[in-house]
Amino acid sequence: MERLALRYVERFATTRGKLADYLVRKARERGWAGEGDARTVAEDLAEKMAGLGYVDDRAYATAKAAALTRRGLGAGRVTMALRQARVGAEDVAAVQPAVARDRLDSALAFARRRRIGPFAPAPVEKAQREKHIGAMVRAGHSFVLARLIAFADPGQTIDVDTASAIGPCGDDEPC
Repeated sequence: MERLALRYVERFATTRGKLADYLVRKARERGWAGEGDARTVAEDLAEKMAGLGYVDDRAYATAKAAALTRRGLGAGRVTMALRQARVGAEDVAAVQPAVARDRLDSALAFARRRRIGPFAPAPVEKAQREKHIGAMVRAGHSFVLARLIAFADPGQTIDVDTASAIGPCGDDEPC
């Protein structure tokens, strides 16, 4: 099982949780005949790999959050992706300030890719604008920020000061 773990961490950036899940799945596929419960052994092995420096949940969270925000995904989707990768709550909380700081750039990247608001080729009707807002909210952006961008006319620049006044969750309420 240790060879499987080493092979996995040399090929993929991963978390302790994902590594443990992989090892349990492989043990189940091959018929676990080792000592103890496969889940316990896998989690112990994942901790050992983290202790050796092969697995670093904080570095994984930082890299994954940066990649997702560059793709235009908002804080909600970044948090969901990190939780699905079984990153610990303290590591997720550590990357939240960077995600919040880049929320406008991320939202504009998403709008540019999907041709929403200031990146639309022509003004859009109300129904299409509502679809654009829905797409931005599903991408993890706050409703207020999505609305601000979707209601922008084609070619209009988004005022950074107006966008900066929006709280990290889209209003003055805490997340």
